[in-house]
Parts: sequence; structure tokens; C-alpha cells
Amino acid sequence: MSSPQSTADYTRRNIALLAVCHGLTGIGSTTMVVESALVGHMLSTNKAFATVPLGAMHLAVMLTAFPASFLMQRFGRRVGFSVGAIAGLVGTAICAWAIVEQSFDLFCAGAFINGIYNGFATFYRFAAADGAKPEWKSRAISFVLAGGVLAAVVGPEMAKRTTEMLPPHLFAGSFVALALTSVIAFALIQFLRIPPPSRGLVSGPSRSLREIAFQPTFMVAVCSSMVAFGGMNFVMTVTPLAMVSCGYAHGESATVIQWHALAMFLPSFFTGNLIRRFGVSTVMIAGAVLMAACLAINLAGISFSHFFVALVFLGLGWNFLFVGGTTLVTETYRPQERGKVQALNDLLVFGTVSITAMTSGAVHEFAGWSWINIAIGPFLVLAGLAVLWLRRRGRTAVSP
Repeated sequence: MSSPQSTADYTRRNIALLAVCHGLTGIGSTTMVVESALVGHMLSTNKAFATVPLGAMHLAVMLTAFPASFLMQRFGRRVGFSVGAIAGLVGTAICAWAIVEQSFDLFCAGAFINGIYNGFATFYRFAAADGAKPEWKSRAISFVLAGGVLAAVVGPEMAKRTTEMLPPHLFAGSFVALALTSVIAFALIQFLRIPPPSRGLVSGPSRSLREIAFQPTFMVAVCSSMVAFGGMNFVMTVTPLAMVSCGYAHGESATVIQWHALAMFLPSFFTGNLIRRFGVSTVMIAGAVLMAACLAINLAGISFSHFFVALVFLGLGWNFLFVGGTTLVTETYRPQERGKVQALNDLLVFGTVSITAMTSGAVHEFAGWSWINIAIGPFLVLAGLAVLWLRRRGRTAVSP
């Protein structure tokens, strides 16, 4: 039997490994944000479909939620995360080949398979939270998400430096480079030491999913995460297209996305502490306000500074609202219920992300950049009011 000290050491090592793996997955996601709309615009005959590949990736994330959760509930986290990394390798390789073949449909297929990788990777944050004491859950989630700083620093730079790596096939080199990140993630996952779920956790008594889902805390948590991720994605996905249409270079849009990604993940080093000090609802409301500020800045102008500052605010707001929502979700289930509840949460959140990714290109093409921002406003207001209502009502964490 492991000593308490060795268990603590494993926990810290697991969180560190999960954070790095999250960063490696994020490099792929960031590259997809920077380049997939441009590749889609290049390969598709109908330019309104430019963001469909990114939507296909998020659709796969949504569809993977339940299978991934149940697989890990049965066989453990390490097996599930390994399967995901293999999917990442296959998906990025197909994307590279699709660019060589100039096939829009094949590129969408590769993006979809890469989304399976992302679908498994969304559980990194829950894997860290499951092994943490209740008062440390928000910190564990934050530290894993902080691994996204690696994605913010490396992703856009790698996208810029590998765009022309395989001439004359523009962007193909980026996806070849991404395949390597999946290989590295697979290797690191083998060092995880997360005990497989006990028989009691797998087969113990649990409430119905309907009963769990209709808890006020769960509804507010999931709705807030849906607005945070869906709203952020709706704006972020078309930002490279909007900037290119305004005359900015690909490198300039990559820089904006890079700082946006830094703003998404860098606060994770202290978001957990903010939640412990000021309360989860206060941090979530601050997130909604920051996202609303992003919309206002985007509507105020189209200079480089407007894009830059707005996307930084968007990243900060996403972090506060999403980390807060994830923290609330962990209070709504018992250990034996975690698989299906985590899966339902990610099904709803990434289903929203998939819809926003698939539709944002069409909205931008037919209605313009302003309406991309206007459309998000009402949802942010509703999310903020829901959090205020829950704070006033009071919430109760579920007992084991």
C-alpha cells in the first residue's frame, strides 16, 4: 500500500503531467483556430463553409463525451487518454494529406478524428479534480488548465513557422508538426499513476441522470460553461477571417490568437485561489463582465489594437466563467455518478461549441463581424443573471 506521502507525490506528478498533456492538446486546438478557417476558405468552393472543419472537430468532441467517460470509468484514465492521443496522431496526419490532395471533405474528416483526441483530453481537468480534496478541486482544475499556457506560447508560433514548411502545400507542414505533439502526449500519458476505479465506484448506487441534471447548481454550472465556451468560440473562430478581410496578415492574426490563448490559460495559475477567496459566483460574474467588454471593444472598431485587446478580454472572461462552471459541476455528483455526469456536462458544452464553430463562418460571411459580437450579448446577460440567482438562492454540495 502506498504511503500518504507517496500518494501525494503521485497526485502532484499526475497534475503536472495532465497540465503538460493539456498544453500539447491545446497546441493542436490553437493551430486549428489559427489555420483551419483559412484552410477551409482555401479548399472549399463555398466560402461560407470555411469554419465547418473546426465545427467538425468540436462535433467529435461532443460525440466522444459519453463513450470516453464510460471507457475511462471501466478501464481507467490512462487507457482512455492513450486512445485519444492515437486519434490525434491519425487525425492530424489526415489533415496534412487532405491539404496535399486539396480535399475539403478529407480535411473535415481529419479534423473530426482529431476532435476525438480533444474529446478525451477534456477529461484531463476532471481527472485532476477527482483525486483532490474538496477544498482543492478548483485549484486542481486551474493548474491543469494552466497547461494551456504551453499551447498559447507554442501553438501560434509553430503555426507561423511551419505554414510554408512543405511547399507548395501551404499549411500542410503545420499538421505534420502537430502529429509529433500527439506522439509526445502519448508517451507522457504512460507515466500517469491514476488508480483504476474501484468496483464500488463503478457499480455503487446512483441517482438518475435526470435527477442530477435538474439540480439548480448543475443547471447554472452547465449553462455558464456553455455560454463561456460557446460564446468565446463563436468570436474566436472567425477572428482570423475577420482580420484577413480587414487587410491584416496571417502572422498578425496569429499574434492576436496567441495572446488570446495566453489570456485564456495564464490566469489558471491563480483562478483557483480567487475562487477560494472571493467565491465561485463572484469569479463567474467577473468572467461574464469581461466577455461583455470584449464584445463592446470589437464593436467599437477594427484596428489591430481593438482585435488584440478584445481577444485578451475574451480569454480572461472565458477562464473565470469556465473554471467556475467546472468547479460547480464537481459539487453536483457522487463518486459513483461522476462518469455519466462529466459526460453529460461535456456533451452539452461541446455540443454548443460545435454549433458555434459551424455557424460562425456563415454568420460572418452573410451578416458581418458586428453581428458575430451582437449575437453573444443576450446569452452573457442570461448567464450572469443565472449565477446571481444561484448565489442568492444558495447551493449545496452533494454528499458522497
